[in-house]
Amino acid sequence: MARKGLLRRLPEAWRQPLAVVGAVLAVAWLVIALAAPVLAPHDPLAQDLPRLAPPGPDHWFGTDQLGRDILSRVMYGARVSIPLTLLLVALSVLIGGLLGACAGYFGRWADETIMRVADLVFAFPTVILAMVVAAALGPSLANAVLAVLVVAWPSYARVTRGLVLGVREREFVLSGRLLGFSAWRSLRVDVLPNVTGPVLVLATLDIGTALLLLSGLSFLGLGAKPPSPEWGAMVASGVEVFDSWWVATFPGLAILTVVLAFNFLGDTLRDALDPRTARAIKERAL
Repeated sequence: MARKGLLRRLPEAWRQPLAVVGAVLAVAWLVIALAAPVLAPHDPLAQDLPRLAPPGPDHWFGTDQLGRDILSRVMYGARVSIPLTLLLVALSVLIGGLLGACAGYFGRWADETIMRVADLVFAFPTVILAMVVAAALGPSLANAVLAVLVVAWPSYARVTRGLVLGVREREFVLSGRLLGFSAWRSLRVDVLPNVTGPVLVLATLDIGTALLLLSGLSFLGLGAKPPSPEWGAMVASGVEVFDSWWVATFPGLAILTVVLAFNFLGDTLRDALDPRTARAIKERAL
């Protein structure tokens, strides 16, 4: 009874099947990332197991061509891929959001300068530009994160700018300015709290895209270096032994489930923050 009462307190959008699946997958991967040293059955770098052993009771995900346990490497890979992806999205929101807010609120030269730089980044295909930046900086996870950050921040800048343009002429913002609030205080207190919802939705949806970009760079040899247990690099190593399907399949499934989880959560968060959509979901449930 207590559990049912707790579920009824949740907003209707968060009780939808996709929301539950996304939440369960996201929590499961976060737990795996935190508890990988306890949960992993083997050392992810040890090469003392039979090579290319198929999945079985001894090794649930099989072993790779160097005799390493794939299940352990997938678990430890969560400690690499997920924190870097979350850090990347957080930095993109911080940099792009601040620049977009300044462009939309102050206008004039600030708007022109920031938006022209953003347009310059948008002029190139995202993956190609990330590859060029990563190749120029050198293959490493840190450089891969920086490369994806270069191509990710303009989206947040453009979205935040549009939201700020719609808020800065509202009565409560103008009233604050008439009361003597400085531009920075008005931007921080009156404007930014009213634009964080859509930006948060975009950030949640963008976690999957960021993970795919990071994994793609590692797949191409521009990210993680061996023997780091990173999912994209693990998929790339599986291409070399394509007949041993399990080497690339399980890290690929890990990427797939994380992307789906945060896409489901982003859609649910968008529905929860949109009053019209939330009302439609509630009426449909009734």
